[in-house]
Amino acid sequence: MSISVIVITKNEEQAIHECLSSVSWADEIIVVDSGSTDDTVQICKSFGAQIIVTEDWPGFGVQKNRALALATCNWVLSIDADERVSKVLQNEILKIIKLSKTDTAFRIPRHSSFCGQFINHSGWWPDYVLRLIPNPKHINPHQNQAKFSNDMLHERIIFDGQISTLNNPIIHISYSNLEDVLSKMDRYSSDGAAMAYARGEQSSLSKALRHSSWAFVRTYLLRLGFLDGKMGFILALSNAQTTYYRYLKLMMLSNKNK
Repeated sequence: MSISVIVITKNEEQAIHECLSSVSWADEIIVVDSGSTDDTVQICKSFGAQIIVTEDWPGFGVQKNRALALATCNWVLSIDADERVSKVLQNEILKIIKLSKTDTAFRIPRHSSFCGQFINHSGWWPDYVLRLIPNPKHINPHQNQAKFSNDMLHERIIFDGQISTLNNPIIHISYSNLEDVLSKMDRYSSDGAAMAYARGEQSSLSKALRHSSWAFVRTYLLRLGFLDGKMGFILALSNAQTTYYRYLKLMMLSNKNK
């Protein structure tokens, strides 16, 4: 059995080398880049990756489906540029694809860091993500479906066959510093507002305040974020702020287009 690794990128020169180093054992690496202006593409070429550069940005789901369509191996592992596959996870994956039929997909726990600290609570662990799937080209399209949702943000793999769980986690270097937190907060709140607007949702200042307060309580108290120390508090606050700006941007977007 062979395996393809798919990654989407844009200006990931700080992270992509470690990412691709951790999956250099794969039979093929496919990178779909959306117009990087740094050394991302050159670094990917050094790993022998097949690289496609797109001029548009249709969102995470559509872009990952483009990468999935290029995969030729029996199995496909999807990872992000800020993720790493450890040696123990590599061994588990290679073992599992030799033994499993292509009617099963696998979710993998994900251990994420926030500003240099790995988070063990706050709803971040274990964060199961469906990432190892049989290649759609190698399964009966009338029995199973394997593709990404077309969501601009928070895309997910749609698979209607059996799903099992691996033991060893993907390592996720999600937010490297506070500048990264602020940058992603702005981008994710904008994308989230655009998705909500497309679904016909409405918002208001009071709704933004209610949902942001709930996001903090849920992260810090209900999901035991306080056990992650000061970073747990900062994470809960950043979740609240992202939620607040998402609903605020949705309100302003609705008002602008009335």
